[in-house]
Amino acid sequence: MVSVAPLHPEFGARISGMDLHVPLTTDQVKTVHDLIDRYSFLCFPDQSFNDARQLALTCSLGEPEENHVALGQRGVISYFGIIGNVQEDGSKLGNRDRHVVFSTGNNMWHTDSSFRPVPSYVSIMCVYEVPGEGGHTQFVSTRSAYERLPDALKTEIEPLTVIHDYVFSRSKVSPDAVTPSHAASLPPVRQRLVRTNPRTGARNYYVGSHAKTVEGWEEPDSRRLLDDLLARAVEEEHVYTHPWQPGELVIWDNRTLLHRGTGYDADRYRRYMRQTRVRGVSTLEEAQAQ
Repeated sequence: MVSVAPLHPEFGARISGMDLHVPLTTDQVKTVHDLIDRYSFLCFPDQSFNDARQLALTCSLGEPEENHVALGQRGVISYFGIIGNVQEDGSKLGNRDRHVVFSTGNNMWHTDSSFRPVPSYVSIMCVYEVPGEGGHTQFVSTRSAYERLPDALKTEIEPLTVIHDYVFSRSKVSPDAVTPSHAASLPPVRQRLVRTNPRTGARNYYVGSHAKTVEGWEEPDSRRLLDDLLARAVEEEHVYTHPWQPGELVIWDNRTLLHRGTGYDADRYRRYMRQTRVRGVSTLEEAQAQ
């Protein structure tokens, strides 16, 4: 029997009684989708996984999304990303390694793949090794944040489209953080600022570090609005900090959650997690379908 224990007053749940590493039935797949719609963040402890099982689970929830780094930098289609400083051969990278420095961009509030024409639906994380100190991830709900907005602001942002740009966000880490081929593979894209869950009707706004400018607005006005919306979402009382544990599997909804890493000492510790993502729908098509 599936048991649900809330993790935060606004979102998140720890789920027990469901073994995800075996093929899911049609009813179980529906249950997972329903739980995602309701809680946005799902933690399944004590799961036994490897890459084959993780990819099978990913495919059961939708179409897997290609890893944009492997595709953009090397032209390789892979559905996995390494989150941490441990490589597939078991070696560990330190704080000064360029891959570790590049990954510090994930310490800014963001939602995965908002810089792609069709952004992610969910990210799926399998946890293998975690640091002895630090290395947590923080999450906030932009669905809850939207509900807190004054009605006048909801009306103002309703028709807006925002340009999301991966190069813009990663340039904050370093001006040359993104290789030319990677940058060419990810041109700026248009995303609706307000999104509506087609299954539940729940609304949220879609911002984060990749959100560069409001289409048709001057830059100062764009930044003022986007920064204000982000600040409203990430006020301390609305943040959930997740302390990763080996053996757990976590699924989170990129449509409605922002997240960021908290950092850790890569010289001292090992961190190894495997992430896959499920492709979502175009936010422009999503808006037209309402």
